[in-house]
Amino acid sequence: MTSIKRVKISRYNDTIAAIATAYGVGSISIVRVSGDAAYGIALKMTKKGSITPRYATLSFLYDKNGAAIDEAIVLYFKSPHSFTGEDIVEFQCHGGTAVANLILDTVISYGARLASPGEFSKRAFLNDKIDLTKAEAIAKIIETKSADAVKILSKQLKGDLKEFVESLRDELVEILSHVEVNIDYAEEDLPKDIEKKIEDRLKDIGKKITKTLQISQKKEGLINGFSISIIGKPNVGKSSLLNKLLNYNRAIISDVAGTTRDTIEEEIKIGTHLAKIIDTAGVRETSDGIEKIGVERAVESIERCDIVLAVFDGSNHFDKDDEKILDILKRYKKDKKIFVFINKSDLQSRFDIKKVESFNPIKISAKEEVDSVINAIKEYLDTQSLDDDILLTSKRQMQEIQKAYEAIQKSYEPLKDGELELFAYEINDAISHISSITRDFERDEILDKMFGSFCLGK
Repeated sequence: MTSIKRVKISRYNDTIAAIATAYGVGSISIVRVSGDAAYGIALKMTKKGSITPRYATLSFLYDKNGAAIDEAIVLYFKSPHSFTGEDIVEFQCHGGTAVANLILDTVISYGARLASPGEFSKRAFLNDKIDLTKAEAIAKIIETKSADAVKILSKQLKGDLKEFVESLRDELVEILSHVEVNIDYAEEDLPKDIEKKIEDRLKDIGKKITKTLQISQKKEGLINGFSISIIGKPNVGKSSLLNKLLNYNRAIISDVAGTTRDTIEEEIKIGTHLAKIIDTAGVRETSDGIEKIGVERAVESIERCDIVLAVFDGSNHFDKDDEKILDILKRYKKDKKIFVFINKSDLQSRFDIKKVESFNPIKISAKEEVDSVINAIKEYLDTQSLDDDILLTSKRQMQEIQKAYEAIQKSYEPLKDGELELFAYEINDAISHISSITRDFERDEILDKMFGSFCLGK
């Protein structure tokens, strides 16, 4: 079983505190306090008899010796109507590190302790204020640099993924309840053709899972950033293209073939999309040991990337090294988005463009401008953007739903053979994996379905 066991608690006994805003100078800093003692600490620091929940209260804050620290806005969220489900107080003070640290030190002097990383969200999860999909979305939305990722994660925060997972989960629980009834109450009248109906429902669930998994894998770059690999034989202008895309000289440019011997990785923003762009070593036959390793890494980068930018030298004839590049492109044509660019268009053309015409090549001069490269990539990335599909946003979610699918596939054979205990085992396993995306699976749900869906005369 891979489901996460949640401890059923109302709240912790201790109170935690932390500075909730980023380190540095700003107009406002926020110190957040959560736990049983939060409200009492706020009363001591404000010297007030009470604070109205969910109202912004302007007040001076005082340290333990009665010295004024700052005039701040105090917000009090009474349990259970808060992010963590506990009493929460937020002190919104003037920005900068000194004031916020003085407030934090005072809060700790009154009995709170410094929160561990992610502990506020952890308490929200353990107190049933958020599920795992929202917890993961919160963590990612803080770190992401991609506008696409923000939109996807906002849908997850709103509960779209949770609703999808819960619907699959409920269907599987209902199927399991039918089987449990059949096992425990075989003498009772049950619907005809139950095996066929169960099989049809499982196939429908399998299709939903497969579609979601495939779309999530295909659009993974929207969350983590797309990976773009530049390939070509030596001296075709790969490094010049990289430098032009980055608007600074990141890679060394030389007329000597094989100057780039390892992969160079940089992040780049194309429209609203975040991408990691990789300049690889020139792919060619070589006896140089170090250069051979660079060529191997170039091929590995193609395996890992989402988009391939293949660069050919338009001022030279098509040769055996170009043929090697073309073979690589043909190998990955079905799995990768491939752009072919004929570089050095400012020089006399000698390249046989017919060799690569199936890839719709674009002529460029990487030393002069690369707008056509950027526009081609942006146009493709825009087509990958958001729609109404549900996306899984982490490797963990994808792994769990894949395991659920595998368990469903294993259940068909025991269902056909009438081995209902084995069938129930596989469906339980599927439910466990599905449930781990959002919340733990409880056996009481089976009883609710069993006694709620059938008249058993008991």
